[in-house]
Amino acid sequence: MPLTPFSKQQLLPQEEKLEIARHKSELFIGIPKETSYQERRICLTPDAVNSLVSHGHRVLIEAGAGESSSYSDKEYSDAGAEITQDPKKIFGCPMILKVEPPTMVEIELMNQGTVIISAIQLKTRKRTYFEALSKKKITALAFEFIKDDDGSYPAVKSLSEIAGTASILIAAELMINQEFGKGLLFGNITGVAPTDVVIIGAGTVGEFAARTALGLGASVKVFDNSITKLRRLQNSLNQPIFTSTIHPKGLLKALRRCDVAIGAVRGKDRTPVLVTETMVEHMKKGAVIVDVSIDTGGCFETSEITTHEKPTFIKSNVIHYCVPNIPSRYSKTASLSISNILTPYLINIAEDGGLESAIRCNRGLKNGVYFYHGILTNKTIGDWFDLPNSDINLIVF
Repeated sequence: MPLTPFSKQQLLPQEEKLEIARHKSELFIGIPKETSYQERRICLTPDAVNSLVSHGHRVLIEAGAGESSSYSDKEYSDAGAEITQDPKKIFGCPMILKVEPPTMVEIELMNQGTVIISAIQLKTRKRTYFEALSKKKITALAFEFIKDDDGSYPAVKSLSEIAGTASILIAAELMINQEFGKGLLFGNITGVAPTDVVIIGAGTVGEFAARTALGLGASVKVFDNSITKLRRLQNSLNQPIFTSTIHPKGLLKALRRCDVAIGAVRGKDRTPVLVTETMVEHMKKGAVIVDVSIDTGGCFETSEITTHEKPTFIKSNVIHYCVPNIPSRYSKTASLSISNILTPYLINIAEDGGLESAIRCNRGLKNGVYFYHGILTNKTIGDWFDLPNSDINLIVF
């Protein structure tokens, strides 16, 4: 008969498990006024600021920062933000939120070891930008690199949704253009042939352009070289539309008949030119081209960058709209969208005890880091600018 009521397993010495307490950290966030040309968005809406302040964080905003997104300083101060006229105070904050990447002057104003969360826009960066970040031992995160749980890029996706929807609405405006437009209503009116739309590219921009055009009653043709993307587009639109891979003969035939052509292709480094000047010459007089991919060079050979003030030009009797950064035109919607993506991340960073431990816990956030305490951690940037870089997983574990 055993001398003890415990089993052999229970008598073995057990290691004691102590829960590691997570220390919440308090964030002090600075939001400067955007100085970049035509940038009208802001990273946090007053509601997002209110949410952060009620979690015990401080937000310092430069006066007038939200005005171009239709948010007044009063709305921000009512939400609990502190307002200042002095940009130096903003850039003195330990964490800075911006839409556009910081300029060299702004990096100069930052303290050593600041955390900056902004877009990166690799195509417009120069080597000196990264050298300046390194010198200040800055930790930098890019919206474009932050990943969601499903492996998608939420910021890129949501701005692409805006650009796709907007491209159709812009085309609809341009078709009425008094001087040169055809005076056509974008849609499907009984007894009148529907507007004919060609979309090149079946990614998020293409999908939302197609969805909007179909909603207005247009006849839509989508071209892309990936059958998988075309199939996914068909499924998500829930209705059969004309889809095709890109080959000059078929594309030319569609372009000759269309009223609107949308360029929604993404290239790795530069968007491939898929529509030649000759193809554009064959298009109808007064047809509209909206080249959303102008940010990375444009997929129409005739595209040239234009501005929000003078958005169009006419070439071969075709109206071209080639404004980069289309979401900035819809600054309030775009600001809401960015704010909705960033706020949960900011609250998580604080809950996890600061950025250091947050990137240990959250792989998607870790993917957004391209500079860590002055060390470049993104291989693409390192290769592009010929800069030394380290794998972040070897520094943070």
